[in-house]
Amino acid sequence: MAGAIIENMSTRKLCIVGGILLVFQVIAFLVGGLIAPSPTTAVPYTSVKCIDVRKNHHKSKWLMPWGPNHCKKLKDFDEAVSRQIEANDIVFAVHIPLPSKEMSPWFQFMLFIMQLDIAFKMDNDLKENAEITLDVSLAYRDDMFDDWEEIAHAIEIRKLKCTFGSPKTVESEGRHYDCDFLPFMEIGSVAHKYYLINIRLPVNDRKGINVGIGEIKDIRLVGIHQNGGFTKVWFAMKTFLTPSILIIMVWYWRRITLMTRAPVLLEKVIFALGISMTFINIPVEWFSIGFDWTWMLLFGDIRQGIFYAMLLSFWIIFCGEHMMDQNERNRLSGYWKQVGPIAVGSFCLFIFDMCERGVQLKNPFYSIWTTEVGTELAMAFIIVAGICLCLYFLFLCFMVFQVFRNISGKQSSLPAMSKARRLHYEGLIFRFKFLMLITLACAAMTVIFFIVSQVTEGHWKWGDITIQVNSAFFTGIYGMWNLYVFALMFLYAPSHKNYGEDQSNGDLGVNSGEELQLTTTITHVDGPTEVYKLARKEAQE
Repeated sequence: MAGAIIENMSTRKLCIVGGILLVFQVIAFLVGGLIAPSPTTAVPYTSVKCIDVRKNHHKSKWLMPWGPNHCKKLKDFDEAVSRQIEANDIVFAVHIPLPSKEMSPWFQFMLFIMQLDIAFKMDNDLKENAEITLDVSLAYRDDMFDDWEEIAHAIEIRKLKCTFGSPKTVESEGRHYDCDFLPFMEIGSVAHKYYLINIRLPVNDRKGINVGIGEIKDIRLVGIHQNGGFTKVWFAMKTFLTPSILIIMVWYWRRITLMTRAPVLLEKVIFALGISMTFINIPVEWFSIGFDWTWMLLFGDIRQGIFYAMLLSFWIIFCGEHMMDQNERNRLSGYWKQVGPIAVGSFCLFIFDMCERGVQLKNPFYSIWTTEVGTELAMAFIIVAGICLCLYFLFLCFMVFQVFRNISGKQSSLPAMSKARRLHYEGLIFRFKFLMLITLACAAMTVIFFIVSQVTEGHWKWGDITIQVNSAFFTGIYGMWNLYVFALMFLYAPSHKNYGEDQSNGDLGVNSGEELQLTTTITHVDGPTEVYKLARKEAQE
């Protein structure tokens, strides 16, 4: 009777905790949907064609498109021809941001893509597989009257992928090609108020540089940066969630250390998952407001990679430790076949990220996709990572199937047990099924909200209420995985309740007062757990 009361209380507590977590999950989505603005903003820029007159003793290396010290401008290239200005003396200048505005560290990053306006001309046609060479420079200043300080300078090559929808005849001259956007620049911090980009298109007929690229009319850029309002909401969430996960981690590990046995594998993995979640949560981004930390994007990728690798490993080990007929449990080496693809896939994605964002720390104009070798290398890493993910998924599905099959078989042994003992093991099975259901729900919500955020306009309007779908996706999914880790440590913390002598001396012959836990792992200094004894007894019969 006492066991039934205890188990009913446990189930009731589980329902209460589940309800509380659901409320927090809804709040996480609403914070992004109702409070935060859209995550990013895209700003179009049109370059100004400047005349480089440094040969005439111009003092400044940098050419400004507007302002008190603006450059001498060209309306178009026909004017340049009439004034006998060579292509090498023309500089395309872009000032960031637009006039009367300032950039802010709250914008976190800047990503730029380039679009070329190329006109068709019979005597200057765009060749197939043409490449354009860009001599690009980036500078900053924090006051409108300060001198520009150089950040980076590079000579980059981009492949042109353009189509022409009309016949290439004299009548079609002047019409523009339809060209793909080109990756231009990515920088991982916005530590200064003003930025300046100067782009030159050097021409060298003898070396074939910028020959056969058509008649370029304009260079347009699209700058994408994170919204300051969204950054503040994001930082606030991280600041709130960090102590929450830290507290449950301390409580969870303290419950484990109070046991008379050593921690088992599943408990260690859950604790490691909590550490990886805390690693993501720690709001080091606050320092990016005062420091020019361009490596924050790469650091964020590494943190997310560690968490997802740990999460995938946990799912495999979680299923493996619940396969009651398996004798190789509680040893990490027993999962090398399943964890191996995770390690290989994570390593490939890490190398890919280092080849892209790692190089961009020195050269923000670099892109691995701009060369054939780089593209093939990047695709190779991505394909290998994809194969590893497929292998992992197959392993996971097989293990989940085995676990449910074994649990169904073990349930036939429960009626022969005492009532309290039977209720206890029914609770174990219920918790396993409950966690599997929550895991599937979390994965499904992640996929669904990602798809919705891609196919919608970015916001929904219900009367006077505007819901930012993309912001809700980021804050909701981020909060959801935090709650998932929180629930794991709460549900699978070892229990220190004992069930009395009459309930522990049942058909299994266990010692009185043996500590019961929610995990089903085995083999510690106090002897095997009761679920393993149940499995072993049935296997022997």
